[in-house]
Amino acid sequence: MKYVVYYRVSTKDQNLGLDAQRSMVEKSLKAEDEVLRSFTEKETGTNKKFRPILQEALNLCKETGAILLIAKLDRLARNVSVISTLMESGIQFQAVDMPAATNLTIHIFAAIAEHEADIISQRTKSALKEIKSNIKENGHHISKSGNKVTSLGSPSNLTDEARRKAVEAIKNKKRLNPRNRQAKALIRSLHKEGKKLSEIARELNDNGFTASRGGKFRAEQVKRLIEA
Repeated sequence: MKYVVYYRVSTKDQNLGLDAQRSMVEKSLKAEDEVLRSFTEKETGTNKKFRPILQEALNLCKETGAILLIAKLDRLARNVSVISTLMESGIQFQAVDMPAATNLTIHIFAAIAEHEADIISQRTKSALKEIKSNIKENGHHISKSGNKVTSLGSPSNLTDEARRKAVEAIKNKKRLNPRNRQAKALIRSLHKEGKKLSEIARELNDNGFTASRGGKFRAEQVKRLIEA
């Protein structure tokens, strides 16, 4: 197979996760596969417009008939509009973390990712709004640890607030585990289509999902999640 590989990192000054993406892609390739070119873009995943480097990758796919290969679906985009536009373009693409994903499952995961990004954005805006309001009314804001914040201009003033947000984010991540939410969304969707419990379990396993204890999904576990 011929592939054009696309990598994305979130910010212009950070390459966090790039090595992991490359490793995932390299491990997924077979000896007979051919990578025509790799593209790397530094851009937020919530951007609702096609990014220039991504567009270059897509143009090469059109010219050569190659498949667009990405490590993880959320590296391509975290909004439904970009995913939908890509699908309608007729270009084939494949995500290493979900090799058996269908158009339906890809739309579901994109919608979940977009929703989660919106929640994070709103939470951040609300926290900053509260701090600004307290500073304006009282001349300062008292963090959870009791430190006084008088300005948002210096990163050091936000150290304690940043720690508090980090702890909250970790708790929320454990509580809302995106992969668990994606699995439940996929189960509900496939169940509505009339799929059998064993078929749903196989779809979950093929897409790299694991049960709560790390093993493969079975029909009885799918049933419990449907009834939960």
